[in-house]
Amino acid sequence: MEEIIKRYLRKIYYNLKTCALWLFMAVLTGVAVGAFSSAFSFCLKKVTTLRGQYPFLLYFLPIGGVVIVFLYHLCGVRQDKGTNIIMTAVHGKNQDVPAYMAPLIFAATIITHLFGGSAGREGAALQMGGSIGNTIGRLFKFDEGDRKLLVMSGMSAAFSAVFGTPLAAAIFPMEMISVGIMHYAALVPCVFSSIVANRFAVNMGINPEAFTIHGIPELTFTSCAKIVLLGIFCAGLSVVFCIFLKGAGLFYNKFFKKPYMRIIVGGLLVIAITLLIGNYDYNGAGTDMIARAIEGNVPAYAFLIKMLLTALTLAAGYKGGEIVPAFFTGATFGCLFGHIFGISPSLCAATGMLALFCGVTNCPIASMLIGFELFGFEGVSYILIAISISYMLSGYHGLYKEQIIVYSKYHPKFIDEKKIVMENMIGMKRAGAQMIITYHALDVAKWLREE
Repeated sequence: MEEIIKRYLRKIYYNLKTCALWLFMAVLTGVAVGAFSSAFSFCLKKVTTLRGQYPFLLYFLPIGGVVIVFLYHLCGVRQDKGTNIIMTAVHGKNQDVPAYMAPLIFAATIITHLFGGSAGREGAALQMGGSIGNTIGRLFKFDEGDRKLLVMSGMSAAFSAVFGTPLAAAIFPMEMISVGIMHYAALVPCVFSSIVANRFAVNMGINPEAFTIHGIPELTFTSCAKIVLLGIFCAGLSVVFCIFLKGAGLFYNKFFKKPYMRIIVGGLLVIAITLLIGNYDYNGAGTDMIARAIEGNVPAYAFLIKMLLTALTLAAGYKGGEIVPAFFTGATFGCLFGHIFGISPSLCAATGMLALFCGVTNCPIASMLIGFELFGFEGVSYILIAISISYMLSGYHGLYKEQIIVYSKYHPKFIDEKKIVMENMIGMKRAGAQMIITYHALDVAKWLREE
């Protein structure tokens, strides 16, 4: 009996020690990333205001692009993978996240927004957070496996500080890496780093965004049917959004192979389209247009213009992210849908925004949490309906090519069990495991014999 008690006490001590370690690392990561991300948000706000005061800055976009390419070449980055580099590092594919990535993406995104490129900010946030988290892990001499947790912790902290959505930020990195499974080992560091970074940002004057939905109808068969239809449309539009981004990349690669030429041409195209439109509503992130969509007042073609400009901007080599443009596209399309089908444009804008986000990221839980934090619980039934429909019908497309769809969207089974299991085993081995006990032992033995 005494031996049993000692064994349990040792287990309790180990668990408490491990928890204390990760609480400390989470707080440290949250403070470091929160400070960096707050500075990023502050600078982003300043350059956005400056661009609004001096619209002629748009004409310097190609020059800004040349500076971005030069900075990346100066750091030895010949082929930038964007957010995919973070996902590759977490998957354990011998990919490191260098420390210089944080200041590099910081500077490149500020330049993009200053001169009117159509891009978001979350790509920069996720890369900055992942880079800082990985650097902290190296400073404390963590092994590869634990550094992966700090990478996700840094991603949560950055997303939380920039977007002001700590609940969604805590879950998003764990959900987006491998769709269908959650990296629960990162739960404590992600949750605490997200909360700490968010509070740091708020105390620094970075206020979270919030919107109010107007005209929410009574939940009836007709209103539900209309929202189901909106979810179907958003699923299709999410695929189109991804095709736009990939198509623009193929266009540049075919006709403008040199990075300098590609980014100059991309800048000129953005300038030309902006002049044809006759306003600057589609440059930068476009959060003002999202607010207008939720108020029910945006042009019918707004979602198409934003998709086109975002694709031309990011595929050319400018930096930022795709998520805020996805919010923009979903919100403006939803507003249009509401006007056409006679249901609250405000509700449809909020619903379309989240449904499209879900479709391009394959993250339904994070989408729901973003909805709760941005809109409260008003219209929650409609939001959940649209998100679920969009998730199922968007198929296996997504913004991130390194994102692994582990579990089927249509059937209760793994999509490629052999690939997933072997990747996990190899990752554990690389992390330093001397012995692996798994239910898949016999399967692994069979697969190894086959190879």
